[in-house]
Amino acid sequence: MVGSVQVTLPDGSVKTAARGTTVADFVREAIGPGLAKAALAAKLDGRPVDLTRKIEDDARLEVITAKSDEGLEVIRHSSAHIVASAVQRIHPDAEVTIGPVIEDGFYYDFFFPRGFTPEDLEKFEAEIAKIVAEDSPFERTDVPIDDAIALFLEMGEKFKVEIIEDLKAKGETTVGLYRHAGWTDLCRGPHLPSTGKAPAIKLMSVAGAYWRGDSTKPQLQRIYGTSWRNKKELDEYLVRLEEAKKRDHRKLGRELDLFAFHPFAPGAAFWTDKGTTIFRLLGEAMRTLVIRNGYQEIKTPLLYNKGLWETSGHWGKYKENMFLVLDSETGEHDMSLKPMNCPSHHLFFGMKRHSYRELPLRFHTQDVLHRNEPSGSLGGLTRVRQFQQDDAHIYLAESQITDEVVRLVNLLDRCYDAFGLTYEAMLSTRPAERLGDDATWDRAEAGLRNALEVMGLPYRVNEGDGAFYGPKIDFVVSDSIGRKWQLGTIQLDYLAPERFDLTFVGEDNQPHRPVVIHRAIFGSFERFIAICIEHFAGAFPAWLAPVQARIVTVSDRQLPWARQVWERMREAGLRVELDERSEKLGAKIRDAQLEKIPYALVVGDQEVEKQGISPRRLGGENLEFHPVDAFIQRLKEEGRIPFLLDENRKAESGSNAKAG
Repeated sequence: MVGSVQVTLPDGSVKTAARGTTVADFVREAIGPGLAKAALAAKLDGRPVDLTRKIEDDARLEVITAKSDEGLEVIRHSSAHIVASAVQRIHPDAEVTIGPVIEDGFYYDFFFPRGFTPEDLEKFEAEIAKIVAEDSPFERTDVPIDDAIALFLEMGEKFKVEIIEDLKAKGETTVGLYRHAGWTDLCRGPHLPSTGKAPAIKLMSVAGAYWRGDSTKPQLQRIYGTSWRNKKELDEYLVRLEEAKKRDHRKLGRELDLFAFHPFAPGAAFWTDKGTTIFRLLGEAMRTLVIRNGYQEIKTPLLYNKGLWETSGHWGKYKENMFLVLDSETGEHDMSLKPMNCPSHHLFFGMKRHSYRELPLRFHTQDVLHRNEPSGSLGGLTRVRQFQQDDAHIYLAESQITDEVVRLVNLLDRCYDAFGLTYEAMLSTRPAERLGDDATWDRAEAGLRNALEVMGLPYRVNEGDGAFYGPKIDFVVSDSIGRKWQLGTIQLDYLAPERFDLTFVGEDNQPHRPVVIHRAIFGSFERFIAICIEHFAGAFPAWLAPVQARIVTVSDRQLPWARQVWERMREAGLRVELDERSEKLGAKIRDAQLEKIPYALVVGDQEVEKQGISPRRLGGENLEFHPVDAFIQRLKEEGRIPFLLDENRKAESGSNAKAG
């Protein structure tokens, strides 16, 4: 029909509309007023657009509402503009730069003669409330790029001019401008229909930043903010933030005496006896699990000549993140500490002739690694320079990919379940810049997808986010207060076997190229321990607690029996302390609670007479009197590592995977 367009909706239905109809009018007339009221933006043929965008051609349409993650991103994007407009209402001499969306919020950078203060933030929030109440529409205009340069020059916004000139140099001829409440900014969009659709904006903090992250360029004032669908969600987020502060692993690490840092070794942790116990328990448990499931544990050198890194490609693309070592013979920095295990595992595989009968060949290691992270990015255990991983590389035939991925996900599910961590699987597909032909990528992606579907494991597709050498599955866990952490990964690698000329002898007695799977479950032990500290708020379950129980006496006269109990429990392999201080019982119990020890074992005259103890759980629950042997058996049961309980369970037997 002349003058009309066909619009396909997500359910497959097709609606007809007059050519040039805006998205908002189409939704209102063709779908209904309810969705029209909820709509914040839309997608035309997969491209995000404003509701004011006209539909000029046949297209697929998807409405974006606040219920979706994309809708929340639009809210935060528009909130950043609202914040910038509020700042310039109060300080017209503040120059604007950029204001992107980040996790849980956004920031906006300003060039301003002085630092913003908490009092400034209060004034800005008051002005933000006025702008939201005005319910001013966001209006888009596409203008010639030279006109945009002239406009921002006239406005005195030199940073915006620099951005637009960069776009011009890349061949752009027009740019999008957005205007609300008399304020204009450069932006691709989309944005909310009006400022009133962002009812829950909160400014969080202010920090220094450099223009374009370059310390030689002007210093800026960065205002961090958060924005939510409504005030209830905002309040819930602020409560989570307060809880997160209490759980901060850096704070609890000091209080519980787990680890420390020293300026002489930046980015490398000093582990106390208690922290080392946790590290050792996790390492030994993972080692036991994987060896039980067909892995070989190997160790490879820590220091290599640059030839290895040239073969792997890291010398050219990753050198700045490596710790280089001077070669005493050449006088050059030709050596490096290894930042990852994979190239050394490829060398190891290539040292022997392998048969197809050996595959999959699974190498596991927990070697020390070093990466030269910028000093400003270091933060507790979550970003360090020295670390260890529960690392593994699996060499297999392409036909074995699906079965092996099923095994891997089962192991991962088994581990995360033990910690009470739920997760979401993300299938990351081929990026624009990649190696290998489409046929190879088709097979690789199908292998991962088939494995996920065989298990019935829900997953989301992360288009274009795969590694340049192959697709991957990432596992994002949710902790006890709802925060998300990317942990496990399963990556397919077709490039390394080519670069290292790895082969195995097939059934036809001819050489064949294997595929490599890079996989981790915990990731780095340092980061995983940080997550566990915050997930459990330092109150580890008995199987992971560095001290499982502390014996406390009512008075000194019970110490002889308490020492016997302590010795018997230690002989049984339990991690137990004896508090011999001449303190009151209440103080001893309180201290055990503050140190988050799972059990305080009370010994008084009655316990001495009956030859036992009276346990008290962390949290205050008093248990009945226990004979010593009975409690030893109880604590040994609680102390068994959950993902090692069933020795007969095989990883390939099926998954109980749960998505968070």
